[in-house]
Amino acid sequence: MSNGQTTSVIIEKAVLELLNERGVGKSICPSEVARILGGDGWRHLMESVRAAGVRLALANQIEITQKGEVVDPLDFRGPVRFRLKGPSETPTNRP
Repeated sequence: MSNGQTTSVIIEKAVLELLNERGVGKSICPSEVARILGGDGWRHLMESVRAAGVRLALANQIEITQKGEVVDPLDFRGPVRFRLKGPSETPTNRP
């Protein structure tokens, strides 16, 4: 595994761990993950954290939101938040 792949795995794990601490329905800012991993030099990690969020969203593990609305992980700009995917909403069968 290359250093880049190792870093990606560490970032993805950090995103999921922080989201699991918060719970379903709660969101995090990517900068929170960057600050945890990067300390005072966190800003250089922002692109990598956002990329990890895209990978996790494409893997159907998280959602990326803007102003509370889910966005396409391959087509967004500006500030976003990450949240765990909630249980699938399926219609209940009622007689």
